[in-house]
Amino acid sequence: MDIEQALITRSENKCELCNSTTNLSVYEVLGPQEISSEQQSTLICVSCRQQIEGEPPLDENHWRCLNDSMWSPVSAVQVLVYRQLKALSATDWASDLLDMLYLEDETLAWAQQGIANSDDSENLCKDSNGMTLTAGDTITLIKDLVVKGANFTAKRGTTVKNISLTDNPEHIEGKVNGTRIVLLSKFLKKA
Repeated sequence: MDIEQALITRSENKCELCNSTTNLSVYEVLGPQEISSEQQSTLICVSCRQQIEGEPPLDENHWRCLNDSMWSPVSAVQVLVYRQLKALSATDWASDLLDMLYLEDETLAWAQQGIANSDDSENLCKDSNGMTLTAGDTITLIKDLVVKGANFTAKRGTTVKNISLTDNPEHIEGKVNGTRIVLLSKFLKKA
């Protein structure tokens, strides 16, 4: 049986990310060499493929399907779900799904290999001590911060888990007291 036929059987002829039944094709998720081609491949629709490959900008609403596909037992699907949730981690719902997603150590390492890291040190987000911050890090506030519009003060020593980076390297996003807020990187340190 060829790979495409095996994937059609495995996925019941549906996109393994969004369950679409039209314009399906094999998509290879390059991974460790010891994994077979079938285990590194998924069956996805043209909409998912175009967005994964960066052809229109990410359609946040299209990717709400990850709420279901994140529970797939197929490692290649889990890797694609992780990467798309990371790309959308600035949104509350994607950040929440990323918090719930559990991957085996090998699968997580595979998923993280495919995420582009910027080599441009000018655009790196750094904490008050000069440590580089990445999406998903845990930080601690080093100063009391008044949160405008939310009527509370984020206290010094507050821990913020699973931060998201923004386009501005001086800002990060995270949840404090259940509210997603923007924090200045100069007022926090990596935990």
